[in-house]
Amino acid sequence: MIFDMLRNFFGHKIAPDIDPEQEEFGKLGLELQKNIDAVFGRSLAIRELDSGSDNAAEIELNSLGTPYYDVERFGISFVASPRHADIIMITGAVTHNMALAVKKTFEAMPQPGFVIAVGDDACNGGIYKDSYAVLGGADKILPVDIKIPGNPPTPLEIMKGLLALMNAIKQQRH
Repeated sequence: MIFDMLRNFFGHKIAPDIDPEQEEFGKLGLELQKNIDAVFGRSLAIRELDSGSDNAAEIELNSLGTPYYDVERFGISFVASPRHADIIMITGAVTHNMALAVKKTFEAMPQPGFVIAVGDDACNGGIYKDSYAVLGGADKILPVDIKIPGNPPTPLEIMKGLLALMNAIKQQRH
């Protein structure tokens, strides 16, 4: 028992390999942070809006706030109210039951507000697009600025979509 304890203290430690995706995520995050500062001059506030999804994209968006990804270190935060949001990230195909709530959420957002459709369902209706209960993708009722396809898109793809939006905003302003 003592020998095992001493071996744990002084023996060779096996460290996990560095995840190349996490390294790419960090570099992308720093680039995104510079672009957010250039576009907004402050941090970026995002309101996630579920318009009738299967929660796959929400899980990936929630992952961004975990200690593993920690997007707040790049100046990105998720807010509870659309009144505090710069961007709405909408997930899921827009159902008839959620259409009015989606419109009201967008109207409550300060302008200019930006909309990102996250996941195949929000981009084009996904597997539900011809369903009787679904209007279609988010662009059926909102002015979508960027679409991030995938079922669901990874946190890295979501960050790339945010960077694409920042670049599009900078190009519009020039």
